Amino acid sequence: MRPRLKPLAALVLLGLQGCSMAPGYTTPALELPAHYREQTSTGPWHSAQPNDQLAAQWWTLYHDATLDHLQQQLLQANPDLAAALAHFDAAQAYASQLHAGLFPQINASAQPLRQRQSDSRPLRGTTQPSVYNSNTAGFSLSYDLDLWGRIRNQVATGDAQAQASGDDLAVARLSLQRQLAILYVQLNGLDAQARILNSSLEDFSQALQLTRSRYEGQIASELDLTRAQNQLFEARAQLDDVRGQRNLIEHALAELIGVAASDFTLAPTAQLIALPAIPSQLPSQLLQRRPDIAAAERRVFAANANIGVAKAAWYPDFSLTGLIGGQTQGVGNLLSAGNRYWALGPLVNLPILDGGRLSANERQAKAEFEEASAQYRSQVLKAVREVEDNLAQLRDLQQQAQDEQAAADAAQHTQSLAMNSYQAGAVSYLDVVTAQTEALQAQRTLQAVQTRQLQASVGLITALGGGWQPGA
Repeated sequence: MRPRLKPLAALVLLGLQGCSMAPGYTTPALELPAHYREQTSTGPWHSAQPNDQLAAQWWTLYHDATLDHLQQQLLQANPDLAAALAHFDAAQAYASQLHAGLFPQINASAQPLRQRQSDSRPLRGTTQPSVYNSNTAGFSLSYDLDLWGRIRNQVATGDAQAQASGDDLAVARLSLQRQLAILYVQLNGLDAQARILNSSLEDFSQALQLTRSRYEGQIASELDLTRAQNQLFEARAQLDDVRGQRNLIEHALAELIGVAASDFTLAPTAQLIALPAIPSQLPSQLLQRRPDIAAAERRVFAANANIGVAKAAWYPDFSLTGLIGGQTQGVGNLLSAGNRYWALGPLVNLPILDGGRLSANERQAKAEFEEASAQYRSQVLKAVREVEDNLAQLRDLQQQAQDEQAAADAAQHTQSLAMNSYQAGAVSYLDVVTAQTEALQAQRTLQAVQTRQLQASVGLITALGGGWQPGA
């Protein structure tokens, strides 16, 4: 090469190092709704104030110390979360491995040998010894020029996959926190059911005593007595069922916080958790910070970079190799001029005939990009649906709770009227049993609706990625 062309060739090589065969990347287009269909400016839930914010620990919005403690235990000891964290660490380590390809690779080697050569070795000289020493030490260098961006796109893919793995960790954490919160709300609701049943048992016991006294005084019939007994025992059976359900939830909570179910108990809660304030208007852009959506977007980016890797494989791969070291036959200085060896030169690798492998790799990379893009769009649509579902649940359950409250109040009043009328001899005990049963059922139904409201609020918060503040 002529001397004046060498600088030009170097500039060309440097320019090529900035090339990338990956297509220009843009996040798959998907228009988000301007507002949610199930949301109204005058929603039936409590409107949050402008200064209301959700910290990373979103469950503190429920102001329950036990729930907060359980969530902290989950973060520290849940085995599924530990596995997700280990997977994230592995993804980061793999990305670091890919980064190493951007830099020259230098290796050192040493080989002190004592060896014997065959007497029948071809072209062996008569003066050559049969047994001799051979000492070799040296350094080797290799550097891929990456003119077409193959390594850089591999690095970009690894980084994006590591980021997606970090988002997967956040998805796992949020999902486990959601499971724990919903289970705890359900347990809190069962404790409220137990309180309702215990209160009813006291009323039913008193009613049974009254009926037995009236029966013994031949005022009430045996039918009235057996109805009162049936009502009491049925309420006890319902309480037994509530306790059984509570035990199962305790076991599930123990598993979530990494504790053996045999060693875990949770004292009954004293009161129902209050429904938190929820904004009456939620921008759909909040969905963009959901970790599952972020993970899906990073995988689209990684798939796009993989197209660049597949395209770069069609072009010549240029690398520089070098060797330097020394070799002796057991005596002499390895570093002396006469014992040194070295080699330096480029290496070019160009595919000629591969049976269609490179073409198939490129088609695969493009198909994987289309798959990742479709999965991203699917994840966004799923997120919108989850928010709509929980908004609808909150709105409808609020109206249902109001109606159930009115029904419970009316049933309680009917129960009092029926008992007073029975004591006055104006109605049969069947009227009392019917009124008491309806009052108990109305109270339990109201409480069940309140529990579902709380669970829907947990679902809405987690559907938005952990709250409704854009910077949360």
